[in-house]
Amino acid sequence: MLFFFAIGPDNYGQQAILNQYGLWVISSDSDYQATIIKDPAKEMVDIKTMVPKITFDLRYSQNNNFTKVKLYPTLKTSFLRRPVAISVAAVQNELRQQGLGLKIFDAYRPYSVTEKMWLIVKDDRYAADPKNGSGHNRGIAVDLTIINMKTKMELNMGTDFDNFSDTAHHIFSSLPAEVLQNRLLLRRLMEKNGFKPLETEWWHYSYADGTAFELMDISFETLEKRKKKAVTR
Repeated sequence: MLFFFAIGPDNYGQQAILNQYGLWVISSDSDYQATIIKDPAKEMVDIKTMVPKITFDLRYSQNNNFTKVKLYPTLKTSFLRRPVAISVAAVQNELRQQGLGLKIFDAYRPYSVTEKMWLIVKDDRYAADPKNGSGHNRGIAVDLTIINMKTKMELNMGTDFDNFSDTAHHIFSSLPAEVLQNRLLLRRLMEKNGFKPLETEWWHYSYADGTAFELMDISFETLEKRKKKAVTR
């Protein structure tokens, strides 16, 4: 059942439609624009533009993910809220001093994709329950690892991305010292720059002050069009 309100949840003045879980999920460009006008920090920005020399392996725009199907269009970059992208850039800058860098597996994720994932993995240790939404839907969560900038090889983290086993948990310690050190390096730098870890996934970090950012189901195509318009202004 959908519920209608004359004024949006944050009094933006637009008509808000709450979904079956009672959540307001922004799905129109006009509603998204209204949030930016009120708070420019809510702008979604291109990570590649904000974080020089960052590497991408966007698994959900490929078949190489736990669903075995493409959930996104073909992408060469992704998006995060502006302050979140700035914090990722700070992590990248620190790593580059050690000849290292970041590789992004996923960042912004439309809410409708979260719904599809939940149908496959109904376990909130590894997939977000649509009744709560995901930090990815808010543009404040990022899945990532560390690479050697010279070789482009990933540091050994013990498992691949989206490994739904205890081995991927931060608390799991039956791993080689090198793996534990690599995970600790990533965690230390992410926490230093305003992120908090998901204890069941070594690769997943959310911006610590992210609840003020709305859930979104804005398409990547819409975000790309916005980016191109901004460039031509």
